[in-house]
Parts: sequence; structure tokens; C-alpha cells
Amino acid sequence: MFTLKSKLRNEKGRDTQELRADGMIPAVLYGPGIENKNLSLDSKEFYKLYRQTGKSSLISLAVEGDKSTYMVLVNDFDTNPLTSQVIHVDLYQPDLTKEIETEVPLVFEGESAAVRDLGGTLVKNISEITVKALPADLPREIRVDISKLNTFDDVIMVKDLVVTGKVELLKNADEIVALATPVENIEAELAEAIEEKVEDVAKVEKKEKDVVTEAESEGKA
Repeated sequence: MFTLKSKLRNEKGRDTQELRADGMIPAVLYGPGIENKNLSLDSKEFYKLYRQTGKSSLISLAVEGDKSTYMVLVNDFDTNPLTSQVIHVDLYQPDLTKEIETEVPLVFEGESAAVRDLGGTLVKNISEITVKALPADLPREIRVDISKLNTFDDVIMVKDLVVTGKVELLKNADEIVALATPVENIEAELAEAIEEKVEDVAKVEKKEKDVVTEAESEGKA
């Protein structure tokens, strides 16, 4: 079980900037049946823990001066757009007896013969997937073995993903997760996309020209 320590805080507004300067991250704890708590987390401890847990692993949260232990998920966090540093964390304590939905990342592993031997390009259509399970059964990640892609006809679908029977994948079972495609197909798709963009721009310019022409006609009238 992953564990994280925290302290109660009273800082708000500008005071939270001083908190961050001291290597701490403001956080809030909330969930059904508990009173919201404003907390502070050690930034180094949080970063290290989050690399292991992500948003789908339960964390045992200890609050200094509080005898209770909270089982929480990192529900969300805000980052500084300039430094990418985490500036606020939302910790959510779910009802452990009820299933919840959350996003779980896909981790692609192995080597595709279609890419290695045929010069193809690996296409990942999905990078994460919504799952439903009890909080304690949520997977940290779902691994995708791309060694199954031996030819350009092979595909990996949602129904091919391996999860325990306690986890439900909330996506169309026949949706393609990954495939290998010939390089020329990629180039053709890019060319088609560029051509569509050019056509769209031409349509917009024509529409704008028509509007201007109509406006000038009305002005002369």
C-alpha cells in the first residue's frame, strides 16, 4: 500500500505562495462522509509517490494530528503553465464499497515484427481508457503487447486488453487500440489532411469575400 503524509494548513491566497516556496504543495481532501480538509504535502514525496500510483491507485493518507487514516485517490492537480510544477492537489476519498470510473493509461510494450521487419509505423489510437471497478481493484496501468502485430493486417482491439474480471472496460470492444501501418499510408493520410485544410481555407476566404462584396453592394445601393 502506498502511503503519504500531510499537514493541516490555514494558508490561503498569497500565503500559499510562501508554502510552495518552502517545498510544500497545497492540497484539499474531500469525499462522501468526510469534512473537507485543507492540507499541505511535501512536494518531493508527492512527485515520487505519483510516479508510482498515478490517478488510479489507492493511497493511505495520514494527516498530522488526526488519528484517522484516509484511503484516497489523486483525483486531479493543477500545474504552473510556465514551470509545469504542481501547485495544487485534489485528494478524493471514495466510498470503498462502490464502483467508480476513472481513466487508466495504456503502456505499450514488446516489439512489433511489422514495424521491425516490414518498415511499418506503430499507430496508437488510444493512450488511456476509462475503466469501472471498486477503488481497491483499479489497475495502475494496462499493458499492451505490440508483439502481436506481425503484419499490417493485425490489430489490437479493446477486447484484446488483459484485465482482471473485477475491472470493466468502458469502451467499444471492437475499437482499435493499436496497429502497424505502411509508411506510404501515413504519407497519404498526411497529404489528404493537408489538402482538406487547404480546401477549408479556400472556402472560408470565398465566404469572407462574398460577405465583403455583399456589404459593398449594399453600401452603393
